[in-house]
Amino acid sequence: MAKKFVSFLIFKLVSKYIVTLQNKSYLKCSIPKCGKEYPITSTEFKCVCGNLLDVKYKSNPPTNLKDIFYQRRNPQGSIFNESGVWRFRELLNFCAIETNDLAQCSKHLVSLDGAEGRQSKPYHMSKVSKFIGIENEKLMLQPEGYNPSGSFKDNGMSAAVTHAKMVQAKKIICASTGNTSASAGMFAANENMDCDVYIPEGEIAPGKLSQAYQFGTQLIQVKGNFDDAFTKSLEATSQSNGYTVNSINPFRIEGQKTILYRALEFLNWDTPDWIVYPGGALGNTSSCGKCLMELYQWGWIKKIPRIAVINAEGANTLDVLYNGKFEDTELRWNNGNFDTELIERYYTKMNDDGIRPKTKATAIQIGKPSNLLKGLRALEFTNGIVISVTDKEMLDGMSVVGLNGFDCEMASGAVPAGIKKLLNDNIMKKDDEIVGILTGRQKEPLLPINYHNDPTNQFAKPPKQ
Repeated sequence: MAKKFVSFLIFKLVSKYIVTLQNKSYLKCSIPKCGKEYPITSTEFKCVCGNLLDVKYKSNPPTNLKDIFYQRRNPQGSIFNESGVWRFRELLNFCAIETNDLAQCSKHLVSLDGAEGRQSKPYHMSKVSKFIGIENEKLMLQPEGYNPSGSFKDNGMSAAVTHAKMVQAKKIICASTGNTSASAGMFAANENMDCDVYIPEGEIAPGKLSQAYQFGTQLIQVKGNFDDAFTKSLEATSQSNGYTVNSINPFRIEGQKTILYRALEFLNWDTPDWIVYPGGALGNTSSCGKCLMELYQWGWIKKIPRIAVINAEGANTLDVLYNGKFEDTELRWNNGNFDTELIERYYTKMNDDGIRPKTKATAIQIGKPSNLLKGLRALEFTNGIVISVTDKEMLDGMSVVGLNGFDCEMASGAVPAGIKKLLNDNIMKKDDEIVGILTGRQKEPLLPINYHNDPTNQFAKPPKQ
């Protein structure tokens, strides 16, 4: 009886909070010295000053919501409680709906029957811990490859397509090295929207490409790399009534915050010492940073974990700029007063010298990260670090995850490889608590086949004659 009364009180408090959310979300320039605001229904995701926008909320959510989220782990027949995204719907309620009204949830929120984020939580992996040299209880890895399209993208895509539906968009547009096309195509098909995907010709994994075809997307091949395809996709969006769902979309960033919500909930909202991501376009880094800034502001967490971003050596723009490997100058957010000219000089050098991102980890084969500045903001807030690992190191990381019975793609192998390197360099300590995000499952079958057929590889198990 007492438990029922407490639940009733929590419900009443949350309901009161929900009422205050009506028309309380908006978009705001991510650069403090600008700070221009836009209505939540805007589909212009860049400010007039040229920088990206953030979704903002005027009300701070009460900590009582933690109890509601936990109760929803018993979904009681609601797909929105099953969803690893919409279970936390009060924390990304840009639609300003009454979140306890399931009819309103059904009308506004886009979900694949609650599957997005549903199976995502952190795990201990003993063979990975042994490989990197840390006690098993100190390391947890969260596989996002168990999302319905096979990657973390579904977290953000469910929120981005919810906003697309809110503004009555009929076509979504993106550029992709594979996982974005799969997720965008899947959600578009489910919502009866058209989907155009710009891909770098010959540089997308067949397993990911087949998903895009399967979901009925219109593929547009672009000569060049992902950066070229991304530019073309934005041009197409501006010339049509399309809606971009790449990670410059701030609603993508909102949905990806739930990756960290699930990890922290599993840890009873006690923050680890480190959160580790592979670094590509830096949408996840940006999302993690925004999430931590909000949780700290709300008083939901007391300690700020450090973010570690792991680049591929062949696509290491952030590492080069952040660590002063270009012009001996370290690029920093500096409270929004970053060195724009340094970035432009490096991008000019890349073009002049023919520097192109090149790694077998195609998911992070990106030379000009679209969320570079938000990524810098996240690193400043968390006192974060950036390093690079080789393709061989990523393949070892990918393979040892597999030996624990979990599936991850090569880009995700950057996480155990990077943690191992940081421990060896004594940047991470052996008694630190570490959570790493494995962003996608394996969709390139030749990578593990070739790895295991080569007996010189550390974890190879070649076939016997």
